[in-house]
Amino acid sequence: MENREVALTKVVVLDFGGQYTHLISRRIRELGFETIILSYDTSIEDLKNNDVGVVAFSGGPASVLEPDSPKPSRELVDFLFNRNIPVLGICYGHQLLAEFFGGRVEKRERGEYGVSLLRVLKENTLFKDTPAQQRVWMSHKDSVVELPESFEVLAETDYSEIAAFKHRERPLYGVQFHPEVRHTEHGMRILENFLREIARLSPSWKVEDVAREKIEEIKQKYRGGKVLMAVSGGVDSTTAALMILKAVGEENIHLVFVDTGLLREGEAESVIKMLRSLGFRYIHFVDASRLFLERLRGIVDPEKKREIIASTFIEVFLNKKKELEEKYGRFAYLGQGTIYPDRVETGKTGKATSKIKSHHNVAIKNLVDLELLEPLADFYKDEVRRIARHLGVPESVVRRHPFPGPGLAIRIVGEVTEEKLRILRKATRIVEEEFTRAGLYDKVWQAFPVLLSVKSVGVKGDARSYENILALRVVESEDGMTAQFTKLPWDFLERLASRLVNEVEGVNRVLYDVTNKPPATIEFE
Repeated sequence: MENREVALTKVVVLDFGGQYTHLISRRIRELGFETIILSYDTSIEDLKNNDVGVVAFSGGPASVLEPDSPKPSRELVDFLFNRNIPVLGICYGHQLLAEFFGGRVEKRERGEYGVSLLRVLKENTLFKDTPAQQRVWMSHKDSVVELPESFEVLAETDYSEIAAFKHRERPLYGVQFHPEVRHTEHGMRILENFLREIARLSPSWKVEDVAREKIEEIKQKYRGGKVLMAVSGGVDSTTAALMILKAVGEENIHLVFVDTGLLREGEAESVIKMLRSLGFRYIHFVDASRLFLERLRGIVDPEKKREIIASTFIEVFLNKKKELEEKYGRFAYLGQGTIYPDRVETGKTGKATSKIKSHHNVAIKNLVDLELLEPLADFYKDEVRRIARHLGVPESVVRRHPFPGPGLAIRIVGEVTEEKLRILRKATRIVEEEFTRAGLYDKVWQAFPVLLSVKSVGVKGDARSYENILALRVVESEDGMTAQFTKLPWDFLERLASRLVNEVEGVNRVLYDVTNKPPATIEFE
């Protein structure tokens, strides 16, 4: 155990643009430690103001060999080193630490992606109580090939001779693999060893306590006036709205539910009923289904569909806002149910984060001149569910699988039409019924059909058919950032496929998607 003077308790994750930056923070929170995420170019004053006791350097999409790659200032690294603050570099952060202190990083001819076998070379605190050989998750092409003086190698793989290292005297560590990803079989133990044994922190963080703190933060931020919030009826927007309700009172929050025409069967009615049961007084329903379908006519590009849905949603929302202000007076705040995966896929979590796809609930706040209340912006879905249960959100809402903001439009590959929506709505209902009946619904992260843009030849009633193809997407995940396809029983798949082709008019073939995330996303579009 390193000799160090630091007695502070907060863990800072410096964000270098990695898609798993917040996952590092989440894993640390699972272990019971308080975390915050700061940009890679944060100042020494920011670290001092946040009572930083430990720092993790995240991964990232850049290469340390690029001249414009994201890097912290030399002064900040020196500050951490001189204050003896424990630092753990992960992937890009591992390479960055090595380079900062005089090591050498090279781009290899091929990358190391996926699971690798790690060999621990010597007994050390970081790998305490883990086996000498263990499976880890790699995602890199650059490698540390030469360590600085005063550093030593801790572990290797067949491809990475320096897969983990440490400073001989200071609490500086680097790991080329991702301990935060579940595919690294002893990743949580490695993180816990770093935080407990090396940094000597004591766990004290609980998601329920943080939820109460978030409500108190809203109370402190709230200076009177009305809150306007768009809701979908999902666990995210419902939980966020309930937290705001508890902070500002039922007289001061107005909810807007927009029927885009892209919802599941009976969804609008059930959402309104559920929101009323939670004590919301002002719930405003807008039927804009015809407008959305008109705007989507002829559009096949998935990102264009998302953009049209987002811009149309904002237009409808702003028109409703204007109408409501004429009746109730000016709104002062905008409530949002944004959670972290929404922000990370839109590239809004840091300066170096890459955009994967757009989300209208992230974009809308930039177009509304209202102060933002966003109590769930730093939480993952499973954490939101814990908060929802704590606040009394109905279990049917808490347990329901995630549903995308653009709705069924992004589960229709190609142009969205009323006929395709009819097919997909019925197919979605059948999938949900069968998963519930088989006791599988709560065992998977998401299960849904996708209507593909091609047709196939089949035989129905001794006659040739030329009809649509459905793809089933069923995945297991903890937070939606990574996912594995579910290996379902064949008899269940056969029964489900049979119902789909027999009961959904216009479908004659069912396919099963066996792709993980990454490389695929969970949704098709």
